[in-house]
Amino acid sequence: MNDVRDSLAPRRIAICVGSGGVGKTTVAAAIALQRALQGGRALVCTIDPARRLANALGLTTLGNVETRVPEHKLHEAGLRPRGELFAMMLDVKRTWDDLVTRHAPDPARRERILRNRLYQQMSAALAGSQEYMAMEKLYELATDRDYDLIVLDTPPTAHALDFLDAPDRILDFLGNETARTILAPAIGAGRIGLRLAQLGGGYIAKTLARFTGQEMLSDLGDFLRGFQGMYDGFKERAAAVRALLSRAEVGFVLVCAPTPFSVEEALAFHERLHAESMPVAGLVVNRLTPDLWPAGAGPLLAAAELTAALTAAGAPDGLAARLATTLADHQTLVTAEARTLARLLERTTDPRSLVPRLETDVHDLAGLARMAEGL
Repeated sequence: MNDVRDSLAPRRIAICVGSGGVGKTTVAAAIALQRALQGGRALVCTIDPARRLANALGLTTLGNVETRVPEHKLHEAGLRPRGELFAMMLDVKRTWDDLVTRHAPDPARRERILRNRLYQQMSAALAGSQEYMAMEKLYELATDRDYDLIVLDTPPTAHALDFLDAPDRILDFLGNETARTILAPAIGAGRIGLRLAQLGGGYIAKTLARFTGQEMLSDLGDFLRGFQGMYDGFKERAAAVRALLSRAEVGFVLVCAPTPFSVEEALAFHERLHAESMPVAGLVVNRLTPDLWPAGAGPLLAAAELTAALTAAGAPDGLAARLATTLADHQTLVTAEARTLARLLERTTDPRSLVPRLETDVHDLAGLARMAEGL
């Protein structure tokens, strides 16, 4: 069966998805590095707040614009790429601002929205904003740039399916008809001179004002008023993004660790992607404990040989027994991971790469290159 690297070869967009803590950022960077080494012009876009990617790429910082990884940094890591490697970190607030600027009918409306206090908080913290803006930025990069490969590292989420559901939740919020009905007088009046009486003295409005404060209610009314007439543009853009994700040039890479929770997340995401006819490029099982005896010999035989060798070498008493215990524990972990992965590998037929756990965390370009070899 082909590995993930081969599966991604003809594609222009790779989207790494999976539960948090499985190494998506590292895998995404390794995929982009591999394409650059092969002669392509590759970009990796991350949403990782820990900024590990910048350190691994030899950069001090990453921002909302693409930065080329210096060629001398690659050479220092012993790499001789035939292409170019770029990286960026998504700035959710700035991407929101760019989206508002694109859809606002005039400068006055744009400034009104950008100055709104509720918008300023929502654009950075609203649940789903990271996922929605990640898709928006991906669409911009795919349509306005000439990269051979764009790799998106999706946000760490409590549930992997949040990535696909987030845009719909954001659009539902922006176009919520119930809120518009309740706040209709406020939307019509704007913030200036807003009073509860202008809300018609309605029971719901009064209750909301009592719990949230009249000023907060005023901001909400002004926020919804500012987005009037723009919702259709947002919706059309989201539909275009959704259509992009279904193209053959796109490939979703499911990244998981050999743990029960991570495998269940990967299976759920795999099922959802197939249900929505989105292309799966393959599975990456990361941080797999290496099997020290793949040919069938076990730790007990190794322990006997180890004991004899250590005794002959005059090792301290008990050392052989402690090492034998360590080897047995290691192999128990190998067996448990294999049992966990069996369900994933039996239920999927996509290309897969099993990446062994490295001796140290990946923190530089040389480490990324080793990870790329595992793909």
